[in-house]
Amino acid sequence: MKPYPFTAVVGMPDLRLALVLSSISPAVGGVLVRGEKGTAKSTMVRALAGLLPGVDVVDACRFSCDPVEPDPACPDGPHAEGSPAHRRPARLVELPVGAAEDRVIGSLNLERALADGVTDFQPGLLAAAHRGLLYVDEVNLLHDHLVDTLLDAAAMGRATVEREGVSVSHAARFVLIGTMNPEEGELRPQLLDRFGLTVEVASSRDPELRVEVVRRRLAYEADPDGFAGQYAAADAEQAADIEAAQRLLPTVKLPDDALRQIAEVCASFEVDGMRADIVTARTAVAHAAWAGRTEVTTEDVRVAARLALPHRRRRNPFDAPGISEEQLEQALQDAQPEDPGPDDDGPGSGTPPEGGEASDPPPSPSEGDQEPPNGGQGGEQKPVRAGEAFRAKRFEVKGTGEGAAGRRSRAITDNGRTIGVQPAGIKDGHPHLLATVRAAAPHQRSRGRSGAGLVLRSQDLRFARREGREGNLVLFCVDASGSMGARQRMREVKTAVLSLLLDAYQRRDKVGLVTFRASGAELALPPTISVDAAASRLDGLTTGGRTPLAEGLLEAARVLRIEAVRDPQRRPLLVVVTDGRATSGADAVKRAQQAAGLLAGNVTSVVMDCESGKMRLGLAAELAEHLGAEHVPVTEVAADTLTGAVHSRISGRAA
Repeated sequence: MKPYPFTAVVGMPDLRLALVLSSISPAVGGVLVRGEKGTAKSTMVRALAGLLPGVDVVDACRFSCDPVEPDPACPDGPHAEGSPAHRRPARLVELPVGAAEDRVIGSLNLERALADGVTDFQPGLLAAAHRGLLYVDEVNLLHDHLVDTLLDAAAMGRATVEREGVSVSHAARFVLIGTMNPEEGELRPQLLDRFGLTVEVASSRDPELRVEVVRRRLAYEADPDGFAGQYAAADAEQAADIEAAQRLLPTVKLPDDALRQIAEVCASFEVDGMRADIVTARTAVAHAAWAGRTEVTTEDVRVAARLALPHRRRRNPFDAPGISEEQLEQALQDAQPEDPGPDDDGPGSGTPPEGGEASDPPPSPSEGDQEPPNGGQGGEQKPVRAGEAFRAKRFEVKGTGEGAAGRRSRAITDNGRTIGVQPAGIKDGHPHLLATVRAAAPHQRSRGRSGAGLVLRSQDLRFARREGREGNLVLFCVDASGSMGARQRMREVKTAVLSLLLDAYQRRDKVGLVTFRASGAELALPPTISVDAAASRLDGLTTGGRTPLAEGLLEAARVLRIEAVRDPQRRPLLVVVTDGRATSGADAVKRAQQAAGLLAGNVTSVVMDCESGKMRLGLAAELAEHLGAEHVPVTEVAADTLTGAVHSRISGRAA
């Protein structure tokens, strides 16, 4: 089936431009495409491969060496000058989210290494992507160890395999393109920064445009070859334009005035490091070449900044990406040579304060500072904002699991320290050379060994058993009753929970949010990898009414039962955030104790005690005892003593 034509994709001009600029100048660093599901992100990326110029490669080289400048360390080399070569189309290599590490970086043939004494390296996806495109759909769901592998290859331009005493290295320079749905979780900051450009895409709300999208898609499915033929000329013209821009690229000049604009813009948006300046400069040069210019202009810098800076402004995973157009224009103006005329209308009134943004509303210092009427037991109260998140303690699930790779609890994983060996077929991983030799050695005489190598059988293979860390399901069960709104408790609670959410993001956990107030409980956020979605729900959480503690615990138990069926290997950690009161319905305390008993022993739990003031009832500690949970006062959630002490003093003043 013919791929969908690039020029047939309707709309998304920013994505189209970002992909073209990355193709013109691979040094830009690739593109991250963020957007909701069903917006043709993958269709556009896959269509790009057909526009790229072909590459010359050495014959029989599995690592796509350039015949003009072959890799001197190529495992298939060395290649002599004038080696036979051929031209092939540029490759688009797709990296599956669930790919094994050996499939990505390549692997050694252990049986040949032991039996014949030769190093037989089988190239992986990184070798296949060399001098082409490496595409990762749902890149935010990629396992941490694969992310680390991509980071190393993207930074060094080489892939290295160090295993069983053998080292193999080869060139791996590629344009990294990733797509993701932010609702399913964010990227690690290290990988996010490796993408040169980022684009936000969303489905159009224009009915006419949506009609055209559907019409073209149905026509393509009915006759792929015929549909592709209709756009063949347009695609060929676009490919010729890209090739012409690639030839023009080395001649494009970046004057000092443009460099000053780039530096002013990056400083204005307070991006970290110098990679933003470098990427913006490379993108501006590529845009000038695409426009047919031989010198970078202000318009090139403006376009480059819009594509290169939004994802580099984020200070934590809860910040929305984006840049202020007004701030961008102001930074570009500030970098212009000074006007010798009057400067009375320079920066002043009407501009954002230093270090701020035009789009940020002024903080409301009085918000949430007043104690709610009637001690917080009345009607619903307005939501209060959390304070600045701090580094939280690491709570972990008891025992050893086998869940998805992460950074919270102990687990048997594909990566980590070796704690033993196991035969093939149980759970294959990395081959263990010494154990394999030991298993085969006693049988060499009976197998008629005559040469230098070992005679191996499949039953001799042994694999390393490794212990690392897994990600868990952290389910928050938050008391939103009226008592939590009194004496600044909810601000303190939200700050602590926000800090735990940030910790969950860093440890690659799934999170969920159950709240209870008035007469019942609700699942405010089903378990998800998107911790920023949880932070958003937490920010809008209101308080008021009585405390249905039993209903909250029962709802948490229901959610955990369902999730155990959906994702059985991901072990849960329940965090109950409450002052321990139960005031809703008859026998509220007894029902809460019974609900806690259903969870006790089955789920690792933590009770975050929100009780404050001089007179304390200790009900949360009793709840922790019924749950078999760890009891942690909200003032002691911080990881270090100093932060916890400051947090405690703030709590004391609020009380």
